[in-house]
Amino acid sequence: MTISVLHLNDTLCRIVIDGVMTIGTEMQLQGNLLSAFATYREVDIDLAGVSEMDASTLHLLARSKVIAIARGKSLRRISPNPTVLALDI
Repeated sequence: MTISVLHLNDTLCRIVIDGVMTIGTEMQLQGNLLSAFATYREVDIDLAGVSEMDASTLHLLARSKVIAIARGKSLRRISPNPTVLALDI
């Protein structure tokens, strides 16, 4: 999995994920999300390049949405591919 964090403006960043999201990559993604929440008010997750996702990373995305709301932040899923289109995060 490759993660790129793009600074779009002072309040918004985009996290672009490419490849396979599994329990082995969960900690890397969690670190990027928590860092983004500390810096930005809005975080977009671009999942267009995700080829596979397991239950642990699905759970991480769901937990991240709850954390964002609790901190008064916005977390949005953008550009999903068919692998993740049915997810409601």
